[in-house]
Amino acid sequence: MADLYRKSKLLRRSRVFWGSFSLWRPRLVFWCGALATGVISVGFAKLADLAQHVFTHVTTATEWSFLLPLLLTPAGFALSAYLAARFFPNSQGSGIPQAIAARHLKDDEDRGRLLSLRIAFGKIMLTVLGLLSGASIGREGPTVQVGASIMLAVARFGGMAQARGLILAGSAAGIAAAFNTPLAGIVFAIEEMSRTYEARANGFVLAAVILSGLAALGISGSYHYFGSTSVAPADMRDWCLVLVCGIGGGALGAAFSGLALHFGQRIRRWAQPAPVKRMVLFALACGLAIAVIGVVSGGRTFGTGYTEARGAVQGEALPLLFFLEKFAAGFLSMLSGIPGGIFAPSLSVGAGLGSTVGSLLGTSVALAAVLGMAGYFAGVVQAPMTAFVIILEMTGDHDAVIPLMAVSMLGYLTSRILSREPLYHGLSRVFIAAAIRARRAAEKGTQEPRPVSGDH
Repeated sequence: MADLYRKSKLLRRSRVFWGSFSLWRPRLVFWCGALATGVISVGFAKLADLAQHVFTHVTTATEWSFLLPLLLTPAGFALSAYLAARFFPNSQGSGIPQAIAARHLKDDEDRGRLLSLRIAFGKIMLTVLGLLSGASIGREGPTVQVGASIMLAVARFGGMAQARGLILAGSAAGIAAAFNTPLAGIVFAIEEMSRTYEARANGFVLAAVILSGLAALGISGSYHYFGSTSVAPADMRDWCLVLVCGIGGGALGAAFSGLALHFGQRIRRWAQPAPVKRMVLFALACGLAIAVIGVVSGGRTFGTGYTEARGAVQGEALPLLFFLEKFAAGFLSMLSGIPGGIFAPSLSVGAGLGSTVGSLLGTSVALAAVLGMAGYFAGVVQAPMTAFVIILEMTGDHDAVIPLMAVSMLGYLTSRILSREPLYHGLSRVFIAAAIRARRAAEKGTQEPRPVSGDH
């Protein structure tokens, strides 16, 4: 009788243990996924920086090395476009539209076409290849797709049903780890990715940002992306920068997003008869044009534009036409369809615009660069809160909080008047439509009657 009692007690304890483990398993898997997002984001950043350093070294090694991009850049673009189309479909472009589209899709298979560990691997490798070729792209948008892919895999492995919330969490964690901007990651997720407040989903977002941020801090330490600065308007000319950078940056940002949506649609139609072949040829042509712009600009338009933007934020004036050269290089890089984001190039364009305005008005170049970044970035993505918070965290310029908020709002309102459709959401519809067509084609194929023996 005593043995039977002990056995029943042990059985009850084992049930409690395994029951508690089944409750804790999703949490453990979620925590591991968020930490992995932070670690992979830091590794991705280091690979991207190394690729850009190698490109710069190769193209400045000898007297005639500055002409190498005329061969290297088109070849790299063509190879990247081919690999993306053949082996990593839906890895093209920024990656943020894919994450937005996946949140709108309800079928797991449809989401899997846009977010998967295979696509995440391809996204990292091809973005690095783009930077190794001199493309004017960034790694921040791709990190969003990578983070969302990791967290969607977490949802499957951990048996978690909140796929939409986990995609949101992975996207926020990616932004937070990529820029060391935890607040911007949260604001970006709410304002740009979901455009609504969901208490449960935002709990996932907060937890993912904290864990991925801790992982990134443990590896890279605490830092400001563009270094620390402390500039604020001192007189009326400085306050004029708010109007000029807000309205001018918003108009230029609207031009970028409007042209990208318009020409992107036309290029997809043109490529339809032979999409792989035509997109590879188009990417090659874009690469050649970017190489020419880069050679003419003295190499300043290649890569993310981080060095140029950081210099402007620290008060070093950029050439007056740099922002137009970088605008063209970034626009062609995006239009080419190769994997790569627009965050860092957009910040570089905004810093160049602000530097030019500040030089012409005779004001602080550092203040003008910070405001130019906020105005142009808000105009491109039409997300003023994200623009304000991300610039504040990247520069640490708490003295310019009010001017940053004002210029971000002006940039957003100007862009909204000129271009009604936000860039990322306009691009996400392309992926949603493609996923629906693919599912319908698959359903139609399974419904067709199979041929019976003798019909062959």
